[in-house]
Amino acid sequence: MRRKIRVLIVDDSAFMRKVISDILQSDPYIEVVGTARNGKDALKKRDTLQPDVMTLDVEMPLLDGIETLKVIMATNPCPIIMLSSTTKEGAENTLLAMEYGAIDFVTKTSGSISLDLMTIKAEIIEKVKCAAKVTVLTSSSSMLAESSNESLLTPNKHWHKNNSNQRTWQKLVVIGTSTGGPRALKEVIPRLPKDFPHPILVVQHMPAGFTESLANRLNSLSQLTVKEASHLEELKAGHVYIAPGHCHLKVEQHQSLLRANLSQDSPIRGLRPAVDKLFYSLADVDIEEIIAVIMTGMGSDGTEGLFHLRKSKKVIALAQSEQTSVVFGMPKVAISSQLIEKVVDLPQIAHELISLA
Repeated sequence: MRRKIRVLIVDDSAFMRKVISDILQSDPYIEVVGTARNGKDALKKRDTLQPDVMTLDVEMPLLDGIETLKVIMATNPCPIIMLSSTTKEGAENTLLAMEYGAIDFVTKTSGSISLDLMTIKAEIIEKVKCAAKVTVLTSSSSMLAESSNESLLTPNKHWHKNNSNQRTWQKLVVIGTSTGGPRALKEVIPRLPKDFPHPILVVQHMPAGFTESLANRLNSLSQLTVKEASHLEELKAGHVYIAPGHCHLKVEQHQSLLRANLSQDSPIRGLRPAVDKLFYSLADVDIEEIIAVIMTGMGSDGTEGLFHLRKSKKVIALAQSEQTSVVFGMPKVAISSQLIEKVVDLPQIAHELISLA
């Protein structure tokens, strides 16, 4: 008989603890083994109850979610799902939590006490089940030094420069990722040199309000310019464009220029932005070669678009390895579909991009 997933719920609101408990207990494969009202209470119960997964509120008295997460990941790691508000501060703290080792996050639907949290019941259950399958390492594992302003890799090569009279890009780098993506992107983007010769487009599955904070965070750590993509802006070398959380990111051609196109087209399999949408759009623009990277994440987003893209374009596709992926879903599907040239450990992805550039 299948063992139930044991969950510890941590939130300073008694109402929220009850609602989250009711949501998780409604699934026959999940058991709520305890609740905690703050970080200090959580640390005691974590050691006693040994849950498989914890849900952890970001904002709490005595010991907040971020500090609690740091202690857990440094001493007795456990898969953790953060619960966050959609404020700017909440988004920034959530991204820090991802860097410190949280598996994923859920945004509270209407503030710290969300009366309508049941509307995202399926999402909460799915993320807890996904987290239970993850083997968590300590927070010090494979973290980049934030104090470094230099890329970790210095290319020993001369980049080919496009002719100034012909602006159409010869190559474009596109990255698709989901669960575990913020931390994984921090292992890739800051390792690229400031003279990287191609634009980089990123689709990270995140809700609106969080992708701007992700872009700002990566920009502060990188020599490249990292930003949330704007509608119809020209794509430039040495720039990383992250799809906004509420829009599909596509590429379109304006004479000899390539521009970002943001659209409110329907979600694809519940996703907006979707990696597949970006890949499909690239089939219609004048690019000699596309370097595609499928990184950690649930589901299969990217594989269908990659298959379509290969029909009309030269594509070199990389996939993140299973042992370095938080969730080996998106890379696994792409690999099993025989669309990937090379499977790469996360610390080596930047090196591969530099070599292929």
